[in-house]
Amino acid sequence: MTFAELGLNPAILSAITACGYTIPTPIQEQSIPLVLAGHDVIATAQTGTGKTAAFVLPALELLTKKSTLPGKGPRILVLAPTRELAGQVMESARNYGRGIRPRCGTLLGGMPYREQLRLLSAPVDIIVATPGRLVDHIERGSIRLDRLEMLVLDEADRMLDMGFSEDINKIVDRTPSNRQTLMFTATMEGDIARLAEKMMREPKRIQLAVSTSSHALIEQRLHVTDNLNHKKELLNHLVSDSELTRAIIFSATKRDADELSRELSRNGYPAAALHGDMTQMARNKTIDRMRRGGIRLLVATDVAARGLDVNGISHVINFDLPRFAEDYVHRIGRTGRAGATGIAISFASAGERNYLERIERFIGKKLPELQIAGHEPSTSIRKPAGRSGGPRKSGPGGPAGRFGKPAGGRDGQAKPWSKPKPAGSAPRSAARHEPVIEYRSRRPQA
Repeated sequence: MTFAELGLNPAILSAITACGYTIPTPIQEQSIPLVLAGHDVIATAQTGTGKTAAFVLPALELLTKKSTLPGKGPRILVLAPTRELAGQVMESARNYGRGIRPRCGTLLGGMPYREQLRLLSAPVDIIVATPGRLVDHIERGSIRLDRLEMLVLDEADRMLDMGFSEDINKIVDRTPSNRQTLMFTATMEGDIARLAEKMMREPKRIQLAVSTSSHALIEQRLHVTDNLNHKKELLNHLVSDSELTRAIIFSATKRDADELSRELSRNGYPAAALHGDMTQMARNKTIDRMRRGGIRLLVATDVAARGLDVNGISHVINFDLPRFAEDYVHRIGRTGRAGATGIAISFASAGERNYLERIERFIGKKLPELQIAGHEPSTSIRKPAGRSGGPRKSGPGGPAGRFGKPAGGRDGQAKPWSKPKPAGSAPRSAARHEPVIEYRSRRPQA
């Protein structure tokens, strides 16, 4: 099937062609006809499947017909969990809608109210918003949703994880009951299922299996860690390798991202943090600096990195393991893009065994454990496995306290980072007799 066969307006088809697309992805092929037919739709699909176009294109098609309802409020409303994702949705709406020129804009937290109020002072076609800021405008009386025709929840599961459930309910209560509702989510269980039941009318279900095969070009590694100090020693060793050209390091919290980026910078590695407490201007500036090569290491939280697209990422390092297995797949997908190879390294301590097991069940394989000479862990987080029990060398690190620090630990205290140890220095764990697999980086190839 081609986009031309979906029955879209010629102006929209022309814009799609100009963007270089002719064949819809599976989520687009299944979703667009249902949305055009007026159905509510729940689509279970992960980032990278083309889901944005799956709702933007039929939304634009709706705008080719004039509204008969009075007022200035939006005809299309898209809720997104983060400013970055909202920005991507808006960019898609503008690119695909260039032929029909809809009036559209964003309502995002951390951005000035003045321009947002100017946007809302005249009739608007599409609003892309983060829930918190939209509720602010609703309570101020600066936006009404009386003439809303389509409501889209993008990454609905993520919004609930971030605590936006109450805001979403407030927003839904202000929308017309006859609106069309679309929900895109990576999972469909628990709170998400209850939300869908409450706000949707006989929705059509589309479910795409989460694919991990697209990560075939990514070498995945695991390093077992004993405590925070051990994590930092491993990270210091890894980033000192010149073949690590550009990396995203994932941290569990905003505070940890700030502290870790400062420590990296003090040790001579150009680094910066990216998290939700930063203003949009600061986040955009940081991402732009990395794209231009001014930053080699980006220490990010999951929220800030959602939708992040920077070319040339040679490594992803999970300083803290993600709480949700789906986030692991999303994280490592920041490398190994556009035909290049990449390396994904995870740290894990005994306290994060459950997180590791969830990830391995989700991706259908065990992460190979590696060890670095002189930085071997003193413990194993693997359950005994017959005669060959015990790690093959190394392990992942995750969010179990400050910087993922497990209770107790080797020395109980986090020490300043040490500089890379000279060749030939004695391993810290001299009593260990198993052979050590040396770490060797592999430069991504175009």
